[in-house]
Amino acid sequence: MTDLEELSLCAAGRQPDSCCKHESIIGKKRKAAEEELLGLRVPEDATSPTICSSSEGDGTKIMEDDSENVTNVDDRSEDLEKRMCKMQDAVRTILECLGEDPTREGLLDTPKRVAKAMLFFTEGYTKQLSDVMNNAVFEENHDEMVIVRDISIFSQCEHHMVPFFGKVHIGYIPNGKVVGLSKLARIADMYARRLQVQERLTKQIAQAVDEILKPQGVAVVIEASHMCMVSRGVQKPGASTVTSCMVGAFKEDAKTRKEFLSLINIGSK
Repeated sequence: MTDLEELSLCAAGRQPDSCCKHESIIGKKRKAAEEELLGLRVPEDATSPTICSSSEGDGTKIMEDDSENVTNVDDRSEDLEKRMCKMQDAVRTILECLGEDPTREGLLDTPKRVAKAMLFFTEGYTKQLSDVMNNAVFEENHDEMVIVRDISIFSQCEHHMVPFFGKVHIGYIPNGKVVGLSKLARIADMYARRLQVQERLTKQIAQAVDEILKPQGVAVVIEASHMCMVSRGVQKPGASTVTSCMVGAFKEDAKTRKEFLSLINIGSK
């Protein structure tokens, strides 16, 4: 019997032994590809495991062998596999509770897809501020306002585990140091890719920038739409939520705060 015939019988619910064997082979190949994509597996044709670290001065990369990395990769891979299995089982249970049949064609791969999606939506838990910054803080004699506005963010409401999304505006007044502009967006993403409430997300971003730069002040404003009140509950499409966190000069000086709000055109979009 060919693999195609076995797969067809498997979908029909017959010959479970050969079906499991077929799924096992396919599953191993899929797992290997997914782990390689996530950086948890070293390709077969790759050279010995290496770790990349930045050198001082010209910003080039130095590649160094690190035998301990192999163990770490194996541990992370095993942990990922366990979490994936638990999440897939949970999704199957939810589908059954909804009255669906998890074995029908359209839902066969849904548990795996949902598990992978949730790992992506919450990847902020696996990141640290130091990793995100990657030493991108520079000495600079600039003491006027720096603003990056309209940074798109996507997060998950921790109360209903449905999305909320919108824009974040980040401003700070340097105190001898500036940060690479893209790092402000990465900071926002790191905290957004978690189960969140908008109020806490706003404060976490502001505190992170303040911790890194020790500036004269930090201002963060988020405008977002929450699916928990748009697609369910009160069902109010078009409603948006605005939160702010002001630190230092932005909190103490009304003129500075007003200038920031004017420059981000809050409420005009």
